[in-house]
Amino acid sequence: MFENKNDPVAPKSVFITRVFLSFLSSLLVIAVSLGIGTCGYYCFGELAWIDALLNASMILAGMGPVDPMNSVSGKLFATFYCLFSGIVFLTLMAIILAPIYHRFLHNFHFVDEEDEGDN
Repeated sequence: MFENKNDPVAPKSVFITRVFLSFLSSLLVIAVSLGIGTCGYYCFGELAWIDALLNASMILAGMGPVDPMNSVSGKLFATFYCLFSGIVFLTLMAIILAPIYHRFLHNFHFVDEEDEGDN
């Protein structure tokens, strides 16, 4: 997906496309994760759909649960969904920042051919 360190730096339009695709990929991961959480809170936590959506979005955003879980299955789901959400957050940050970090490192290590001849 990215150019090698010996290749020239990609044009700005390619970089912006990469950032946009990373953002879209992140939205897809968020939608799937929110769907998993909503269905889980609905099935295991015995919440209404809107309350399940609210709980899933609050956990996924790192804010914490809104409704307490009364059943054992709901508590277990909430535990695993919280752990899952933490991993998803770290993964999303990696997906979003990958093209930016790559461009920074590529610019940092790039040696121009004209500069190479001077040494």
